[in-house]
Amino acid sequence: MFSWWRRRRRRKILGRPFPEGWEQALVRNFALYERLSHDERDELRRRVQVFVAEKFWEGCGGLVVTEEMQVTIAAQACLLVLGFPGEHFERLLTVLVYPSGYFAEDRRHLPGGIVSEELALRLGEAWTGGPVVLSWDDVLESGRDGDDGYNVVFHEFAHVLDMQNVTVDGTPPLPSEEQYRNWREVLAEEYNRHRRRSGWRRTVLDPYGATDEGEFFAVATEAFFERPHGLEREHPRLFELLHSFYNQDPRLWSVRT
Repeated sequence: MFSWWRRRRRRKILGRPFPEGWEQALVRNFALYERLSHDERDELRRRVQVFVAEKFWEGCGGLVVTEEMQVTIAAQACLLVLGFPGEHFERLLTVLVYPSGYFAEDRRHLPGGIVSEELALRLGEAWTGGPVVLSWDDVLESGRDGDDGYNVVFHEFAHVLDMQNVTVDGTPPLPSEEQYRNWREVLAEEYNRHRRRSGWRRTVLDPYGATDEGEFFAVATEAFFERPHGLEREHPRLFELLHSFYNQDPRLWSVRT
């Protein structure tokens, strides 16, 4: 019953023309948008219409969320799943947006049963079963530069994909046990390699990816979409893993960095 109602509602949403102001916002705020093929842009616009309509948007820290913010965030989130038929992040209900970086409690479990709690500056975060939280300043900055390997929306929505099987371990849901085995083998090898290199050598992957496997997957996703040529050159097995998973080839619309 619910799926029938959702399909009916989405047909109504998609029956409306894509607003001209939304198109202008994408051209202005999302560098990768104009590099997509005509068909890819068409499909992305459809995904954006559904995403904007179905999520609850809330401004934090005095921010009033505008349609420009919604469309800019939605397009970057939906680009990740453009190769997934019918994927609209259904489990995600709420997107919270701060005007800029914000402080949140950071709890860490230390040896000896010690729990450390402190306020930490955040640019974004994703909660299992909860909202995605983003800094608008960082959404805008990273969206307008499509070649630096940094994108806060890609990063947090990679976590959302990872969280679909509850455990945030860098392994999203996969179709078969064979794919799980291959994923875990490649991810572990590439993650450990990145940990060994990140402290002394500049690589295409952000050093933050050495934190744990979940962060490594999110950082690798950023590089895959924004610096695919560099990722393929430095981490060919990781590139092929993500190429197969996302069912997209950003090399077709990315400069060689």
